[in-house]
Amino acid sequence: MPFKPTRRRMVQGLTATGLLAASGHWPSTVWAEGRRREAWSEVRGTDFDLHIAETNVDITGRERTALTVNGSLPAPTLRWREGDTVTLRVSNSVPGEDASIHWHGILLPANMDGVPGLSFHGIPPGGTYVYRFNVRQAGTYWYHSHSAFQEQQGLYGPLVIDAREPEPFAYDREHVVMLSDWTDESPERVFSNLKKRADYYNFNKRTVGDFIRDVRRRGFGATASERAMWGRMRMNATDLADVTGATYTHLVNGQPPGANWTGAFTQGERVRLRFINGASMSYFDVRIPGLPMTVVAADGQYVHPVTVDEFRIAVAETLDVIVEPRGQDAYTIFAQSVDRTGCARGTLAVRPGLAAEVPDVDPRPVLSMADMGHGHDMSGEHGQMSHGSGATTGTGHEGHGATPAPDPHAGHQMPMDPPPTATAPDPHAAHQGAGMAGMSHGSMPSSGMQSHPASEQGNPLVDMQTMSPSSKLDDPGLGLRENGRRVLTYADLRSTFADPDGREPGRTIELHLTGHMERFAWSFNGIKFSSAEPLRLNYGERLRIVLVNDSMMSHPIHLHGMWSDLENDDGAFQVRKHTVDMPPGTRRSYRVRADALGRWAYHCHLLYHMEAGMFREVRVEES
Repeated sequence: MPFKPTRRRMVQGLTATGLLAASGHWPSTVWAEGRRREAWSEVRGTDFDLHIAETNVDITGRERTALTVNGSLPAPTLRWREGDTVTLRVSNSVPGEDASIHWHGILLPANMDGVPGLSFHGIPPGGTYVYRFNVRQAGTYWYHSHSAFQEQQGLYGPLVIDAREPEPFAYDREHVVMLSDWTDESPERVFSNLKKRADYYNFNKRTVGDFIRDVRRRGFGATASERAMWGRMRMNATDLADVTGATYTHLVNGQPPGANWTGAFTQGERVRLRFINGASMSYFDVRIPGLPMTVVAADGQYVHPVTVDEFRIAVAETLDVIVEPRGQDAYTIFAQSVDRTGCARGTLAVRPGLAAEVPDVDPRPVLSMADMGHGHDMSGEHGQMSHGSGATTGTGHEGHGATPAPDPHAGHQMPMDPPPTATAPDPHAAHQGAGMAGMSHGSMPSSGMQSHPASEQGNPLVDMQTMSPSSKLDDPGLGLRENGRRVLTYADLRSTFADPDGREPGRTIELHLTGHMERFAWSFNGIKFSSAEPLRLNYGERLRIVLVNDSMMSHPIHLHGMWSDLENDDGAFQVRKHTVDMPPGTRRSYRVRADALGRWAYHCHLLYHMEAGMFREVRVEES
């Protein structure tokens, strides 16, 4: 049977906690543990003292050591005001270990960004680092460690910046809803397990029972062919998350599902919920059954309101929604992991102690060839091209198509060794993007097939390449299509302002997100960080970055210090973000204004992918 830890996760914390809580109208924190620690709090102003330390916690019924800020997990909510200058004295008392804090999505000088080795040397044990900078934006953000695996150990917290000007929407109350993941294992052990066997935590594979069911529905030949295809590719159609509910407990504001974090409301109020995905590795599909959500901001920036029933939030993204609860005394905030092996759960309620029905997790999704941008769905139909964007129109729905199954290598390819007479590629040349300067925003070679940098060919760190990628901006994502609910897509997100720069990009850099599943190796253009040259940008230039996901995993890509202005399929500015999600087989482009001198990090925000090599240095220099 597929691994189903959800109910076990749901009851964790029920006997270990006391009164439920919600900010604003009753005590502000409940911890799923017997031993008390500092209450999760909000700290506002311009002057802050933050103390990083080890703290014993009990999330799952077993005491473990977390890294906390001022004794709190998550770290305290910091509340700033746009236009102020903030000073943050961060001290580190973790024995034998440097620490850091990165202010995710915040525009600031490079030496304030908090990335050891690029921005500064880190905060040594017993040391203090003073961050001081002007606050140039408003909205919902977060902060976290950028040192080793400290983020996985609890070193993250919400960041709310109040706008100087009136906001374009009204609300009566607000709550931060920070989603995250926790493991009782040491993160070093988790990483070691993934390096030894990339599917170590995947207990959700298809079984003999699934095979028999598919034979009944699709026939033996098609089912056997489809299974053989995945076998030849040495890949798994249920490999949706590297770290799953087999080790993860998913949290809302630091609390497991059984503890039922609760936020207050009064009937008829407009309530703003500031969703933050502060997880290390978990994507969440979020809904509040019976309560529509109107999205008003993404990654801290205002968007034209769009009302949905559900949204997928990638690691490091933030979404602000407004809800108007009425007619019920309690509503469940339900956030299921993308692989359906666990969920986080909270409640909106008119008083403490109430709970609404908690839905079961949805059926487990199954990847198709179309989901990976390989030009086929499981029905064997070729993906079609439309509007010059390479959009795939095959169904690709849950991997349950009709016969016959496709050739596993049609529409995609495995990287091949270069011809014997070919000159070995310069491993650094592909990183400069100079050869891409003449290409348009989403164009592909005249052949209609995706080209790939020479550094990917014959590369033991690259196990597959997409040949028919598309933007998939209007795709809700695997497991969310045609589920009967209104699901947010990237195409729905439109900034309330025009392109803030206005210039056409002067050049284009194309980067491929690459990996080798069995080796658990991740990189840009097949070159991991330790072997890569920096990307060099000229101060003040406007450029376009095109990302192509050659892997079968999603990657949330974050550029420090500068905005990423996502383009639509026509090359027009659509929405401003600090983290751009890249599902498998996608090709997406965004504009960047290189207006921040210094050395900046650019990486996948899946913590173990970043640690395994999907990281790049960006240098913005005077020309």
